[in-house]
Amino acid sequence: MTQFNFIGAEVPRPDAPDKAAGKAMYIHDMAFPGMLYGKIKFSDRAHAVIKHIDTSRAEKLPGVRAVITGYNTPEIRIGFIKDNFALKRDKVRQFRDEVAAVAATDPDIAAEAIDLIRVEYEDLPGVFSPTDAMREDAPVIHETDLKGRPKTDNIVPVPWKFVTGDVERAREEADYVVEEYYTTPLIQQSCMGTAGCIAEFDLQSNLIIRTKTQIPFLAQNDFNQALKDMGLKGKKSRVIVPTLGGSFGTGLDTHSYEFISILLAYKTGRPVKIVLNREEEFTALSPRQPTETHIVQGCDRDGKLILRDIRMVLDNGAYTSWGATTPSVMMVPASSIYRVPNVFFKSTIVYTNNTYCQAMRGYGNPQVAWAMESNMDQLAEAAGIDPFEFRRINRNIPNETTPMGLKVSTCGMKECLESVAEKLDWKSICGKSDLKRGSASVCTTLVGSTPAKARGVGMAALFHVGGSGRVYRSDGSGIILKIDDFGDVTVVSGGVEMGQGFDSALALATAEALGVTQDRVKIVTGDTATCPWDVGTHASRGAFTSCNATIMASEKARKKIFELASEHFMRSVKSRMKKMKRKDPDFEIPDLDYETIFDPSDFDMKENRIFLKLEPDDPDLHAALEEILRAAHYKEQGTMVIEEAFYDPPNQMLDPRTGRGNMSSTYIVGAQGAVVEVDLETGKVEILKVAAAHDVGQVLNRQTLKGQIYGALAQGIGYALSEEYKTHEGRNLNPNFLDYKILSAPDMNFPIEVDFIETNDKTGPFGAKGVGEPGLVPTAPAIGNAVYDAIGIRIRDLPITPDKILVALEEQRQKRDSNK
Repeated sequence: MTQFNFIGAEVPRPDAPDKAAGKAMYIHDMAFPGMLYGKIKFSDRAHAVIKHIDTSRAEKLPGVRAVITGYNTPEIRIGFIKDNFALKRDKVRQFRDEVAAVAATDPDIAAEAIDLIRVEYEDLPGVFSPTDAMREDAPVIHETDLKGRPKTDNIVPVPWKFVTGDVERAREEADYVVEEYYTTPLIQQSCMGTAGCIAEFDLQSNLIIRTKTQIPFLAQNDFNQALKDMGLKGKKSRVIVPTLGGSFGTGLDTHSYEFISILLAYKTGRPVKIVLNREEEFTALSPRQPTETHIVQGCDRDGKLILRDIRMVLDNGAYTSWGATTPSVMMVPASSIYRVPNVFFKSTIVYTNNTYCQAMRGYGNPQVAWAMESNMDQLAEAAGIDPFEFRRINRNIPNETTPMGLKVSTCGMKECLESVAEKLDWKSICGKSDLKRGSASVCTTLVGSTPAKARGVGMAALFHVGGSGRVYRSDGSGIILKIDDFGDVTVVSGGVEMGQGFDSALALATAEALGVTQDRVKIVTGDTATCPWDVGTHASRGAFTSCNATIMASEKARKKIFELASEHFMRSVKSRMKKMKRKDPDFEIPDLDYETIFDPSDFDMKENRIFLKLEPDDPDLHAALEEILRAAHYKEQGTMVIEEAFYDPPNQMLDPRTGRGNMSSTYIVGAQGAVVEVDLETGKVEILKVAAAHDVGQVLNRQTLKGQIYGALAQGIGYALSEEYKTHEGRNLNPNFLDYKILSAPDMNFPIEVDFIETNDKTGPFGAKGVGEPGLVPTAPAIGNAVYDAIGIRIRDLPITPDKILVALEEQRQKRDSNK
């Protein structure tokens, strides 16, 4: 295996000190001279006609500088298919619809002004489930399509379908077939830093917007279009990304609050800041889509999968965001996790009067994995095969091409499965030998002769893009690498650090590729005016594409440095010798040919030190990087070292007709498992141990990678056991961290064993794969399978709460009693 100087080390993150000391500047901390505070009035109806908006009282409130509605501002269309509007006129379709906004000199005045705005509505019947929305007599949420033609149903016109082989014939030929229904709920991304932005215009009417986004350059395109809609044709926008307190997909779209801030800033001629409070974050920002999944899988008598049939219904909510493209990623595992020749996948995305949904970490994979990996255990039981062995039989292998056309390069699934099984002591725990679930003699704690607690173990696997994922015409990342006269390196990137460790990975990769120490590297990101183009930080692509780009730029820089060294190296050596002589008169200057001109290919550089390849340890023949750079800079007609590179991965956009295409340069696989104990009196699930093994290609920063997996596990466990964005007829009922149950540090009080399988992928930077998203994908089904192993009852609807377990246990008792 390649020996690295820095790659694979466990080093502190460069952004950590400022964040720990409270010096990092989040959008909440920013203020500018003359800045106003914006506030939005949201609809208090799920579905209604807007009859009248009275803003007169708000306009008269001292301190109010602007009041806007959809009736006194240009129409700005937003969203993936432009079916949403920054400010609504004529009709509202969800409780979060933005009907008016104000800008005031003080946040409290802005809030008071919002309360003074009166909106007269005429209520319309609403639909709050996909089932109701697809009925023939359902109210139509959008009366026209994108071309203005009458629309007669609530189906979102973004179809996703993949078919290979003959599923119906395979079902007839299968020895074992299992069919089931699974559901997942709405989930809020729960960023610690709430959403917000500050918009202002310069004196040439160009926009500067500081905003919490993962896609500064794509957002810039959206904002430029908004300027055109406002009559500012030819004007441009500059997007600046502040320190982010998490994102998890919330920054993959541009949002109404950003465009409203822009409208207010233009109307007032002053900077306008809008920051959502926690309740607004829950009710007015888009959560992960809930899903209903019908799944059928079948295998032969040897346990080899021969069919998979998945039909999913997604509750889109009232408008369409980039979240409508999540089935493109759902298709990746649906078609390609394990080796299965006959696959049918179809998603139906449905408008409802619920809050509209968008991207969240995993981008659809957690929803489909819940159904697939739970159903895998069901099929293994039907075939009489241990679930671990069943997965090992069907595991993905290196250098395969899946039915979807995904070209798997390296693949450590076998090692991941075996690692999890070993760490959980799979072979000996909880009655695996006879495949019985809820075996009282093996898995339960007794109080007298009555079972009080039942113990179980489960696992699940994952398959996800690991080499970016092309959903846009360009999937690339640009890098500008600048080295100053002191040997300090500035890497300018269009990527976004949002807490995931992007800056750390990029700094380590640059240090390794260039031959300097990490303390010499500074990362600069987050400004479309100064940074090179980047498609955005999503799809686990940030480190993969940017680190590949910095390797390319570093190779260019090294070539130039060695060309400069050819001229200046021996002069630098001679100068150093003279300095040593001045300090120590007894020092003897070595007898060297100080006029020698070396070829650039003779040099190497490590840890800021240039030396000859053939004499790497010679104490005399070396020069400091900064000495060569200063010599080159200060000579007549001097030069500096500034290089750029753009890396666009060798992947493909999916064929819209067939759903086929190698959308990622490489793919990440992994497995997770859990040992749980279920209290049979209370229904509470206690996690006793978790194991996670992921094929990461190559560890870049071990500390950052651990943090990614631990954080993903916390989110995945919350998805499994506690998190649910609860609604009633479209209104959110738990818009705070008291009622919305995310896990905190004390909840993670059990052993976690993490194993990184290094397969050294040839497409990745130093062999690394992207790992940001997949860590939460298999967590919920692993826990669900463990709960089933403990109590013999499968909970099919997330989250797995105590009340669901108690109801299921009672139904089991009643059924058992009726059969006596």
